[in-house]
Amino acid sequence: MRDSRETLTKKAFVTGFPVKHSRSPMIHGYWLKQFGIDGTYSAHPVEPENFLAFLQSLRSGESGYVGGNVTIPHKEAAYRLSDAPDALAEELGAANTLWVEGGRVHATNTDGRGFIANLDQRHPGWDAPAAGTARRAVILGAGGAARAVIQALRDRGFDEVHVVNRTLARAQEMRDRFGERVHAHPMDALREVMDEASLFVNTTSLGMDGEPAPDIDFSPLASGGIVTDIVYVPLVTPILRQAMRQGRPVVDGLGMLLHQAVPGFEIWFGRRPEVDETLRNLIIADMEAHS
Repeated sequence: MRDSRETLTKKAFVTGFPVKHSRSPMIHGYWLKQFGIDGTYSAHPVEPENFLAFLQSLRSGESGYVGGNVTIPHKEAAYRLSDAPDALAEELGAANTLWVEGGRVHATNTDGRGFIANLDQRHPGWDAPAAGTARRAVILGAGGAARAVIQALRDRGFDEVHVVNRTLARAQEMRDRFGERVHAHPMDALREVMDEASLFVNTTSLGMDGEPAPDIDFSPLASGGIVTDIVYVPLVTPILRQAMRQGRPVVDGLGMLLHQAVPGFEIWFGRRPEVDETLRNLIIADMEAHS
């Protein structure tokens, strides 16, 4: 007789507070349908004071989930309270992907992988500047979102990662966390550190949801230097629009959201999905419908 457990629907989640506006259910739902997998992925709001209890229900199997994604404000707690965080989550001090094995909650952080995969897909060769040119990146911002980007660029082999922030001490924390290839600067050093850099990354909320962004002169960047923004609402942010006007190649931040979802889906559902144009256009249409 067939074991009834084989027919059970696999359930995954995204949790945060609030979480109702997350597009992760749409992303994973697209892949579940594409593969014909008997599975679900749903938003599960959890208030901060209830997050420990939620993890305990995950660990015990009471929740019925095989794993899921974690977003604001739970990423640091997810790392701290998990049983087996991997090296990426350990260094970042934050996790966005959880799964259960043998009654233990495992944790990783896929944000950096999503950031790199987006650039690989949208601008192949972005990390191979002209011969004799150092692989130098400039990161605007030193908040939680910057951590995964800095870690990913360092691990991709960038020679220099310059972090520019309004509060110098926050940028210095990034240097202390990620090592000697990371350099900290105040905002008034931005133009100087952009000199011959091959990549500029905005990790701040500047330009999000119609908020204004400062004027930036991208002329000091190396020839072909790329500008990218992890903000994806709007898709073409004020910073990207400035770069385009100045003739710079740009990469929007939507792909980071899409690609960071790939490793989790593979862990929970056993198939590795691809980020294709159909999925991208599906999310863009949803963004436009709710703008």
